Amino acid sequence: QVQLVESGGGLVSAGGSLRLSCAASGRSLSNYDMNWFRQAPGLQRELVAQITSGGGTYYIDSVKGRFTISRDNAKNTVYLQMNSLKPEDTATYICAAQGQFSYEYWGRGTQVTVSS
Repeated sequence: QVQLVESGGGLVSAGGSLRLSCAASGRSLSNYDMNWFRQAPGLQRELVAQITSGGGTYYIDSVKGRFTISRDNAKNTVYLQMNSLKPEDTATYICAAQGQFSYEYWGRGTQVTVSS
């Protein structure tokens, strides 16, 4: 059984930094594209960043230059380094493993709260 477990969330002041981790167990996800989503209360879930199995990256415009996604296949873990955090970054951050046709595995999320 594959599990994704996020960690690293918390309460931080605007301008601060957090590093989120998504640790996978049950199988290697080195061949999967890995994604970080976020969902704030009352809003739709949105894709924040993606790293492909080959190491290519994608970011939504609002986090470009502030967030960095990376992966360590040896540790079966994906990271999201978040700098210059803003109150509008407040959300539950969720990682997902994307197979060929769908998002196959989801974590339960970690809460990030940015105070102004």
